[in-house]
Amino acid sequence: MDQVASNEEEVDLQTMSAMDQASAWESLNKLVPKVQAKLERILCYYQIPPQDAEDLVQDSVLTLLYKWEKIHSAEAWLLATLKRRCLMYWRSRRSRLTDAVDAAVLELLAEPGEPEQARSELSHDLERALGCLPARCQNLLRLRYGLGFKPAEVADQLGYRASSIRKVASRCLAALNRHLSAGGYDAKERLELTRRA
Repeated sequence: MDQVASNEEEVDLQTMSAMDQASAWESLNKLVPKVQAKLERILCYYQIPPQDAEDLVQDSVLTLLYKWEKIHSAEAWLLATLKRRCLMYWRSRRSRLTDAVDAAVLELLAEPGEPEQARSELSHDLERALGCLPARCQNLLRLRYGLGFKPAEVADQLGYRASSIRKVASRCLAALNRHLSAGGYDAKERLELTRRA
């Protein structure tokens, strides 16, 4: 008898779960058109390219659906989640750009792979951009990439905590990237610089 009651309770829980999922889908189908204008404003504010905007919205909506039962205000949660995903989108894009400059610096300081004149010009441009940076950034980048010091060694030399050196190096590389951009290197040329160096 207990087994029959247990089976009936299990069937009831499955039925309730299926009903909850159906009501969640129904509520979600009503919510998205209602907040569509707000979603578009967020995407416009953060200047998300159209090809990536749809992915960010879909990720946010799917996460909302997954966490539906735990959320008190679906509209507020969806808008806040989309804002957060937009911020993360630009952070990852900046990180990729910084990594490209990072690779360019590393390869420029590595063995020569192209004619000496072109390498000399690139080296001059890089030195000029480095010269515009604060002294701490110049020292950090020269130690890290010019002399090949490890992050912990750079931290010891410059008096930083070893745990923060990556963040400081990232900021210095971003500043170097801005100076290279101001000096006439656009994103395409910086990528070519990375490939040629």
